[in-house]
Amino acid sequence: MTIVPTIGVFALQGDVHEHVRSLEAVGARAVAVRRPHELEAVDGLVIPGGESTTMWKLAETFELLEPLRMRIKAGMPAYGSCAGMIMLADRIEGGIEGQQTIGGIDMVVRRNAFGRQVDSFEADIDFAGRGAMRAVFIRAPWVESVGSGVEVLALAEPGDRIVAVRQGPLLATSFHPEITGDIGVHSYFAEMVREL
Repeated sequence: MTIVPTIGVFALQGDVHEHVRSLEAVGARAVAVRRPHELEAVDGLVIPGGESTTMWKLAETFELLEPLRMRIKAGMPAYGSCAGMIMLADRIEGGIEGQQTIGGIDMVVRRNAFGRQVDSFEADIDFAGRGAMRAVFIRAPWVESVGSGVEVLALAEPGDRIVAVRQGPLLATSFHPEITGDIGVHSYFAEMVREL
C-alpha cells in the first residue's frame, strides 16, 4: 500500500497554488498552512518562491516563525524553492538589515544573486543525478557555501553555481520547478517525506 503524505504549503505568500498542483500530481495530499495548528497537522512542508523578507515578516505576524523553527529542528521534512531556499538557510548574504530565516540547512545563500527580474532565465540542469531538468530562475539566489553535512544536488551556469542542496530531511532549490510542469523535484521531496 502506498503511503499518502500530507504536505503543507506555506500559504502566506508566494507560488502556493502551483506547488499544491505539483504535490497532488505526485500523489501527496496538499494543504495550505497559515497558522500553527495547520503546521502541526502536516508530514512535511513546502516553502514556495516569493519574497523572503515578506515571508519572514508575515511568519512573525501570524506567529509561525518559531513553530516552523521548532518543527524543522524536530526533523520535519521541508522543501524551499527560491525564496524558500533563503528561508531554510542558516546564513544569508544580501538580506535587509535584521532579516531572519527559519534556518536548518548549513549554508550561506546570496539573495537575488542571479540578478533582477529582467535577468530571469531558463537552463537545463542535472538534478540529483536524475538527468536533465528544465529550471526557471527568477530573481534567484544561489548557494555561496555549504557545510560538510550538505549534499549538493545541482549546479547551474554561469560559474557552476550551487542551485540545489539537501541536508537530511531538508531540500532547497534556487529555481522554480512548480512553474515548468516538471514534477521531478516534487516527486523527490514526496519520497523524502514518505521515508521519514
